[in-house]
Amino acid sequence: MRSKKRIWITAAVATSAVAGVLVFEGVTGNPSTDSDAKSGPARTDVRATALKVDGDGTTAVLGKRDTKPFSMLGVTWTDPAAKVAGAVEVRTRSAADGKWTSWLPLETDVDGRAETGRSGVRGSTEPRWVGPSDGVEVRINAGGKVSTRLPAGLRLDTVDPGRTGTLNADPAAFAADLPEDPPSTDPTDGPSDPVTPEPPAPGEATQPPAEVPPTDPAPPSPSAPATNTTTPPASPTPAPSVSSSPAETLPPAPSSTVPKPPITPRTGWGADESISPEAPEYTDTVKAVFVHHTAGTNNYTCAESPAVIRSVYAYHVQSEKWKDIGYNFLVDKCGTIFEGRKGGVDRPVFGAHTYGFNRQTAGIAVLGTYTDSAAPSAVTTSVARLAAWKLGQYKGDPAGSTMLTAGATGGNLAGTRFTAGTQYSFKQISGHRDGFATECPGTQLYGQLPAIRSLAAGPVTGLAIKSVTGAGLSGTTYYTKSAVTVGWSATTPSAFVSKYELLVDGKSVATTAGTATSAKATLAVGTHKVEVRATHQSGKVSTSAAATVVADQTAPTFTTKPDLALRTGTVDTTAVPVTLKWKATDAASLKEVRLTAPVAKTYGPTTTSASHTAKSGVATSWAMTAYDQAGNTAAASVSGTPVIVQESSATKTGTWTTKSSSSYLGGKSYSSSSKNASLSWTFTGRSVALVVSRAATSGQVYVYVDGAKVSTVDLKSTTTKYRDALWTQNWTSSAKHTVKIVVVATSGRPTVTTDGIVYLK
Repeated sequence: MRSKKRIWITAAVATSAVAGVLVFEGVTGNPSTDSDAKSGPARTDVRATALKVDGDGTTAVLGKRDTKPFSMLGVTWTDPAAKVAGAVEVRTRSAADGKWTSWLPLETDVDGRAETGRSGVRGSTEPRWVGPSDGVEVRINAGGKVSTRLPAGLRLDTVDPGRTGTLNADPAAFAADLPEDPPSTDPTDGPSDPVTPEPPAPGEATQPPAEVPPTDPAPPSPSAPATNTTTPPASPTPAPSVSSSPAETLPPAPSSTVPKPPITPRTGWGADESISPEAPEYTDTVKAVFVHHTAGTNNYTCAESPAVIRSVYAYHVQSEKWKDIGYNFLVDKCGTIFEGRKGGVDRPVFGAHTYGFNRQTAGIAVLGTYTDSAAPSAVTTSVARLAAWKLGQYKGDPAGSTMLTAGATGGNLAGTRFTAGTQYSFKQISGHRDGFATECPGTQLYGQLPAIRSLAAGPVTGLAIKSVTGAGLSGTTYYTKSAVTVGWSATTPSAFVSKYELLVDGKSVATTAGTATSAKATLAVGTHKVEVRATHQSGKVSTSAAATVVADQTAPTFTTKPDLALRTGTVDTTAVPVTLKWKATDAASLKEVRLTAPVAKTYGPTTTSASHTAKSGVATSWAMTAYDQAGNTAAASVSGTPVIVQESSATKTGTWTTKSSSSYLGGKSYSSSSKNASLSWTFTGRSVALVVSRAATSGQVYVYVDGAKVSTVDLKSTTTKYRDALWTQNWTSSAKHTVKIVVVATSGRPTVTTDGIVYLK
């Protein structure tokens, strides 16, 4: 077992440090007033444990062990310019159920030189959020090449984000575990004691090349006047300035061309300002935004987001020795935007997020990993809103490109090489991989950047009219009397829409907020072109496809008034078969015709008749209403009384036999097979039907109306039928008529049976 020495260092806030914090408070501009953060800062617990490197320096391990509680981890090393060529993997034990995870990779394509010019800055992997844990194991190899050695000073850093609460008097302690003697290779070593890290031996850590600062201080600008600048090395093209300035010299922050989204301030995620007491630095403008992901799990809850950010903050400051969290802003998977590096969300704060291109840019990091999974719409919406607002402070175009001066020599994932002091073209919303050789912000999120640019730059897309309430639709044309409510939708989230306008024949008749989805209009009689126009927060406008709306106040007409007639079918005293006929038209577009009494039915615009039944001996009114597509109506009706006249009421000649059965009307009927035997009925009405019984042996009759033969009716039927209205006759008006039937005495089937007649009066 190796011996260890235990040292605790708690950095008390001296008067000068407090003064430094006060300076920070004075120069932050407007951190954010969008969220009411009532909780105090949280004390994070950062612990460092040295890894055991094998003799040839190509592998390193940390044996499985119990640990103090932590939720985030990463591996760091002494030289920020050094790289780990192989794989860095960890696995952790859940504090909730004691289960160990599978081996998890830590992203190693991180350049620790993002925060240059500071003493003790370390190289590192990306920090990874693993959730509440109490055990860990680490393994590293140098890629299988004996000639490739691991960097010196390898250690595991774990972060417990703590809980937000009342600010304690003392700042958080930074605990580290480093060996006094050469590290043991015994993988069964137990948990290490927390000790402070020892300073590196002389010459162990080399100062990495800094991003090239400007040759001359930049003049003061409305965004952030430069009062102090770093001394630059020689470079072909001076880079923009970075300044740290007292509050009284900062002019008002520039306003943006678009609205500011809600931003949770540092107090909202419980930032412990005592661990980063230095005043912020500023650049002179923001010409581009770099989008990142923080890596790690996407399974955090949005309630855990402040803890994740506190952990990233502690890792950047206490493990990597940066002055503050590197990102200017962070966005969780629910779309909540958090203030990152101090200095004021509305200021051009100099961050540490994209090595070589931190000047004149802002960094937005999305919590989670988006290599295989696309970011939710809440994320892309918030990133687009934030980027548009930040670029809008400096008249930037989210869909445009800009020239950035490389602050250091390097390259990006696509293979482009950058030379310090040389200008290069970048999209004003770019991914981290565009400026550095990293997978960040993940393949999926990087693929979503064009959509983010479109959201941020406008115009509103997918705008379409979805409904016209108060109007009927026929084909592609709407019809209304006058007042309509037009509904629409757009694929662009409402947060990007300044206003909607309802246009009638090209003129705006109503203006709504960007959150609205409908507006009302009153139209004059005639045909109109109705459109919806959307104004994006950028000022760009888009217009929907036009809808044709006809304002019509002319009622439809019944060109054929409703008419009632008897029809064929089975007759019953409670259900006499009738046909209702009508014809309605409209100058614009007929929608339907409704029967409202004695029953409710609705018929299409081309229907002109319908079969119904009516009670015998009861006067019935048949009421109808025609509707056009605009809602105009016209009403009409007809009345009628079906009357059943028994066969016994007829005037008869020849031989007729009375037959009895419950199947006959009134229980009786007449039957005859005598040629020329006849029955006659006289009535006053406008429609009549002959009611008979039918069978396979039934014969034929001649029918005479008012003395004239009008038909020969065959009663034969393959199935037996009773009370069958077989023949009908209709007139345009009611009058007195006589109907007579004469037995034909058909050969082989001479017999006919009748139940009388029904007429309509």
